[in-house]
Amino acid sequence: MAEYWNIAPERKEFVESFFKDCPEPEVSLEFIITEKDFNTAGKGSAEIKNLLKRLGIDSEILRRVAVASYEAEINVAAHSVGGRMTSNVYDELIHIRFEDNGPGIADIAQAMTPGFSTADDLVREMGFGAGLGLSNIEKNSDMLHIVSERGKNTVLELMIFFG
Repeated sequence: MAEYWNIAPERKEFVESFFKDCPEPEVSLEFIITEKDFNTAGKGSAEIKNLLKRLGIDSEILRRVAVASYEAEINVAAHSVGGRMTSNVYDELIHIRFEDNGPGIADIAQAMTPGFSTADDLVREMGFGAGLGLSNIEKNSDMLHIVSERGKNTVLELMIFFG
């Protein structure tokens, strides 16, 4: 099993405390992501963005949430046999967890390299698979955590703070 962490230095203590305490979210939304269904992939991200907009979250934060969650949602549709997106909204942040149903990431460090892609021909024909998804998620998140192993499920979690 491989694991990858990237936490903004100023958020490290809070993130560690968050995972230790496991607080209850104010709002929780769950979406199913279907393998290679690019007609519905991205709808979960759009609903999260709209919810946060109604809650009065700043437009720059909305952009970051939209980019990070959309990229992760598309990755699940493109590279796995489907999965689930769970979005938990708290007073100061959003925590989004993606868990797919395999086949796992063989080398997370390599997958984080901009331009690296394992996308198949169908995904590329649909206009995806440029190898920028994970790096875009990392750029737009305050915390990114990935756990994966070839032949098993992948879990990707991200956090974006509202202030």
